[in-house]
Amino acid sequence: MSEASRIYPVQDRIRSQSYLKSRADYQAMYQKSVSNPDEFWREQAMRISWFHPFDRVSDWDLAQASVRWFEGGKLNVSYNCIDRHLESRGDQTAIIFEADEPEHARHISYRELHAEVCRVANVLKSFGVKKGDRVCIYLPMIPELAYTMLACARIGAIHSIVFAGFSADAIRDRIIDSQASMVVTANEGLRGGKRIALKTVVDKAVDGLDVVKTVLVAKHTETEVNMVTGRDFDMAEEKARQRPTCPPEWMDAEDPLFILYTSGSTGKPKGLMHTTGGYLVYASLTHQYVFDVHPGDIYCCAADIGWVTGHTYIIYGPLTNGTTTIMFESVPTYPHAGRYWDMVQRHKVNIFYTAPTAIRAIAREGNQWVAPYDLSSLRILGTVGEPINPEAWEWYYQVVGKSQCTIVDTWWQTETGGILITPLPGVNDLKPGAATLPFFGVQPCVVDQDGQEITTTEAKGYLCMKAAWPGMARTVYGDHERFKQTYFSQYPGLYFTGDGCTRDRDGDYWITGRVDDVINVSGHRLGTAEIESSINAHEWIAESAVIGYPHEIKGTGILAFVILNADAGSPSDADVSNAVRGQVSSDIGKIARPDMVLVCPGLPKTRSGKIMRRILRKISIGAYDDLGNVTTLADPSVVDQIIQVHKNHK
Repeated sequence: MSEASRIYPVQDRIRSQSYLKSRADYQAMYQKSVSNPDEFWREQAMRISWFHPFDRVSDWDLAQASVRWFEGGKLNVSYNCIDRHLESRGDQTAIIFEADEPEHARHISYRELHAEVCRVANVLKSFGVKKGDRVCIYLPMIPELAYTMLACARIGAIHSIVFAGFSADAIRDRIIDSQASMVVTANEGLRGGKRIALKTVVDKAVDGLDVVKTVLVAKHTETEVNMVTGRDFDMAEEKARQRPTCPPEWMDAEDPLFILYTSGSTGKPKGLMHTTGGYLVYASLTHQYVFDVHPGDIYCCAADIGWVTGHTYIIYGPLTNGTTTIMFESVPTYPHAGRYWDMVQRHKVNIFYTAPTAIRAIAREGNQWVAPYDLSSLRILGTVGEPINPEAWEWYYQVVGKSQCTIVDTWWQTETGGILITPLPGVNDLKPGAATLPFFGVQPCVVDQDGQEITTTEAKGYLCMKAAWPGMARTVYGDHERFKQTYFSQYPGLYFTGDGCTRDRDGDYWITGRVDDVINVSGHRLGTAEIESSINAHEWIAESAVIGYPHEIKGTGILAFVILNADAGSPSDADVSNAVRGQVSSDIGKIARPDMVLVCPGLPKTRSGKIMRRILRKISIGAYDDLGNVTTLADPSVVDQIIQVHKNHK
């Protein structure tokens, strides 16, 4: 976006309430955080409760992908999220469960949360789960999901939450990689008025897997499901046998807290592992300052806990800070396109955080779905998952926020554990589409193709980080070499984010998107190699190439160019499209299903066999005359043929 774009000054109503009152306040705190980071993080670590103090603040070497924070310290995440609040706010609502049907919403106090988490923790222990064991959680957005992840944290088990839209094969891969001995699921999920047969998916996923000893099933609907004797157990029945107390396991600061799988540029998802002390400190600090959260605020992050946003900013950050947080089970357009704003009005939400995809989908339905609701409680509006286009930003600011709320357009990743670049309430004049400034302790840099830092204020290149921060992932579970190669080898001594960016004359950062073979669809990262592997497994398909292309609602859609096998016969383009989409849905999940499938006679390859995806990206946007040099291709004529296929599809 050009610097001539409109800039919105900080509103007095925001500045008067915010922790930071000006850019000068931010600069002073930021300078302290980078000039003496150990002193800064030592102070910030006191925001959480430690059973035993740490001996050393930090010890890191990015060139070796070695990062450690708060060594020697002992703590428990569940204790920090629940127990320490019981005396002062035991009767305060911890979680508002906003059910799929809005009339079924309910409030869960910190005291009730404590009892439920302890019972689930005791259930896990009764089945032999202990410190260091992995538990795979495949649950919809219901309270049992929060109870189970916090119960794992309480006893020192490592949770691996799988988004409840992934396929049986995707779950199976994650179970095998993490060697999870237990799976926790529900009989069914509810989403947008539809039922999702989660237990059926799990049955397929664990079929023949000796590593899985136990499947716990939460009964969310009245539907009866098959229960395998000796393996499957009813969660409610098991909880009823347990006491509502369970002592927390004191964990080392660097003990693992969770594994969360994210797609990479190779076919196998990466199990990013986050540890205990540094992650919790960073989650707490970013939640407080980015969203300007104060006691009594009602906070809503409308993400899914199956993704890192839900881990950090629905559960761990808010509960560590003693906030009332909302778990949203439904979709933004059910039962109508005013669902978000009806929820804001009913619960008097002060802070609302969602994805640009959701904003675009609602805006498309018209302003009449916003107008009837009282949104005067809103103070902070946030976006997450992908850069927000200025048009959607303006609509969010003017129509939803009535030009009275600040917008925090946050940039971060599964790997980072928390927000790295963001506007801060009270600090930044707002630039639609800009991620703006680094959070405290975060040291971004822009490098050129050769890895040389561009030191001028205005810069364009690849976004890297020069220093470690407490919330960052420590490894890829079971494969540290892959962790090192993926993030720290391309530019030695730096963490490479995989994103391009520009820095404007004010020093503000603008994220331009992925520069590797990862597609950001509706805020979810999907590896092209993983999708291509699924497509190529179909009997009709000889080869495929997957790219992202501009999509009106999702931001980025998935486009698959496919070549048919010689013995595939003559299926219609529609049949091929349905077959490919079905294959990917089955292997990975509907979220990875291509939006467009084009049957082509060939793919643009170099003489060494590399597919030139830049050419396919240009074709996908109709830039047929801007393809660059195609003479290096093994068969340049294939480009014109692909262009014709694309034109015919349009």
